Amino acid sequence: SEERFAPSVKKQHCSFERIYFSRGNDPAIYQERKAMGAALTEQVVESIDGDFGAAVITFIPNTAETAWYGLMDGLRQYRRDRVRANILEAARSGDLDEDLLNHHIMDNWPRGEKIAHKDIKMRTFISQEKGRAQLVSHVYDITYGVVGEDDTLVALDDSIVRGTTLKTSILKILGRTNPRKIVICSTAPQIRYPDCYGIDMSELGKFIAFQAAVRLLERDGRQSLIEEVHKACIEELRKPWSEMQNCVKRIYEPFSAEEISSEISRMVFPENGWQGEVEVIFQTIGNLHDSLQESCGDWYFTGNYPTPGGYATVNAAFVNWRDGVSGRSYDLPL
Repeated sequence: SEERFAPSVKKQHCSFERIYFSRGNDPAIYQERKAMGAALTEQVVESIDGDFGAAVITFIPNTAETAWYGLMDGLRQYRRDRVRANILEAARSGDLDEDLLNHHIMDNWPRGEKIAHKDIKMRTFISQEKGRAQLVSHVYDITYGVVGEDDTLVALDDSIVRGTTLKTSILKILGRTNPRKIVICSTAPQIRYPDCYGIDMSELGKFIAFQAAVRLLERDGRQSLIEEVHKACIEELRKPWSEMQNCVKRIYEPFSAEEISSEISRMVFPENGWQGEVEVIFQTIGNLHDSLQESCGDWYFTGNYPTPGGYATVNAAFVNWRDGVSGRSYDLPL
């Protein structure tokens, strides 16, 4: 006979593995990646002030192409809805004429272009961190003569983890087109917490979102919170795993997601002489779940781990960071 040896729990498959490491030609994965791109529509429209005529929408790296199709679909649908509403309003007010029709129907539509070209034989995500920036600079070339100096260049990315490649390579590469503004859109939310289930993202201090939160605390003179969390994490690690909680959440609580994104935008500004503006946009956690066809875990973004070991890992990661200890935080004594 068969007997359950553990209580039944909610399935929380890893959203990172499902979306970013699955085969992109799988029907469900393809639609989910497109949905994640489309979910960024409103944030992109706000960032470019609705001026599609002065915006170029692209993607980097190549794995973000499917989400880019979704974003372009979302932007076009947004524009069609606006055109319809404006024409109906003009018809009701008696202002509808040929010039107005031409303006709404022919002008200001989303423009997508392939700006960054990557040598498909080179993989930067899995390369050694020490040489990643130099590798990226040699892997990519750009399309010239497409982006104007008054344009906003919107580039869709899969995710932003450390931010080092973004600052030292990608923004410098995109900056060669000399746009007025560069907007980097991440189809993933802010990655705030370490993983301990198979993806090697365990050093808390390397996450750009965590670095931004710490900088904001220091700017506001709230360094004492860092010490409080350090002590709390040490206390948590003395408890049985089943009783642990995520003390690191307190680092982020004083700030909105938008405040952290703004600080990240300042932190990744490239030092290459380009004088434009940088804005970094992240997917919302709600839109992430709305885009997925299956229920998936979101502990990278929320800190809500599916097992007690996750809470031990995140507390240990903070202690290691504060104590200046490098290495995987899930190498815990049993």
